[in-house]
Amino acid sequence: QVQLVESGGGLVQPGGSLRLSCAASAITFSSYNMGWYRQAPGKQRELVATITSGSGTSTNYIDSAKGRFTISRDNAKNTVYLQMNSLQPEDTAVYYCRAQHWMISKNLYWGQGTQVTVSS
Repeated sequence: QVQLVESGGGLVQPGGSLRLSCAASAITFSSYNMGWYRQAPGKQRELVATITSGSGTSTNYIDSAKGRFTISRDNAKNTVYLQMNSLQPEDTAVYYCRAQHWMISKNLYWGQGTQVTVSS
């Protein structure tokens, strides 16, 4: 059974940092494009960052995350990370991890989410 388990969320003050992790199991992790999405209360889920399969040579970020967030992957640990710096209250949301096979698009999985709250 495929599982994506996020961790690392929490409460942080504006300007602070958090590192989210998403550990995958029961998939060939290196074959999956990975992404972080977020959903704030009353809003639609939005893409935050993506990283390509394999060595993750290509990354993509929502404009508001550029220069503040960094997505990375460790295929040996079947884990994708999201380093978030200079956090702002508008970053408050539930953050979800997504895995999609690079070739078989229907092989798509979501994690359960981790709450990030930015508040003083």
